[in-house]
Amino acid sequence: MTLGNSLLSFTVIISLTVPIFVISVRVGPYSIDPACEKYDPRNLRSDQMTVIINGYSEHRIPLIQSIAAAYSASPSIATVILLWCNNSTPPQTLSSFAQNLSATILRPPSSSLNHRFYPWEIIKTRAVLISDDDIEPNQKSISFAFTAWKSNPDRITGFFARSHAYDVQSKSWIYTMEKEKYSIILTKFMILDRTHLETYTCDQRYSQTRHIVEEMNNCEDILMNFVVAENVNKGPLLVEAKGGVRDYGDARNDDELGLSKVGLSSRRGEHRKRRGECITEFHRLLGRMPLKYSYGMVVDSVGEQGLCEKGGKLVPCDQQIF
Repeated sequence: MTLGNSLLSFTVIISLTVPIFVISVRVGPYSIDPACEKYDPRNLRSDQMTVIINGYSEHRIPLIQSIAAAYSASPSIATVILLWCNNSTPPQTLSSFAQNLSATILRPPSSSLNHRFYPWEIIKTRAVLISDDDIEPNQKSISFAFTAWKSNPDRITGFFARSHAYDVQSKSWIYTMEKEKYSIILTKFMILDRTHLETYTCDQRYSQTRHIVEEMNNCEDILMNFVVAENVNKGPLLVEAKGGVRDYGDARNDDELGLSKVGLSSRRGEHRKRRGECITEFHRLLGRMPLKYSYGMVVDSVGEQGLCEKGGKLVPCDQQIF
């Protein structure tokens, strides 16, 4: 089922320095999703970004509060949105959560990862920053990435890159990392134009591939890279994280709190295999391979830019033995 054919129902909890307001909104049913009505880009701000953090685990609530505060303190950020996709979380838990959260909470009608790229009406900026709930960038990193994106606004920009490659023996695509090239930017930290959200959500060319995301509960970031590469005929842009980005979800952390064991990618071998299957299936359904390799980099080499805790110190995650 695509978003365009579903009944859209969500709850918005607004929490800043004012009392909590709970607004229940029910829209539909519509034959055409209202979000797919063309939005006039002239009404969008270009001087700041909207951040969308995807949250699910109640175990990570204290961490999400810290991450939301870091984003909201940046002059590059207009609005921080927490997309809370765990429908089993009690309303009172979220209400308590919201009291100390520098963000707006949206509760979509399901836990579908496709909602990460829904063109929510609350988004009033041209640039949208998609973030995981275990990544905490510093102010310099946010500003530098936004500046790089403004010079390449049609491309996906971010700190964490991967690649696709074809395995001749198995006759299938694999998900990998290569030192000299990349074709995929991850949603750990991804900046893109709001129009790409509309294309991902509303373009019927991608209805079957969105269904694969639903079935696999994975690969929404790979599909977005497919969508953008196909529509702009360019690969993504990897930029340097000035001072590094704290990656709490990386399994190479000394993790006393268990934060690195919550995410989908905590089981690396299985995770990579499933994502290779996604690439193969997207290729089959679309009948083409739109992903484009990028070689021009704003970093010395294509590696992890996340910082992990090891022996009480923060070090680059890829300098550890895994």
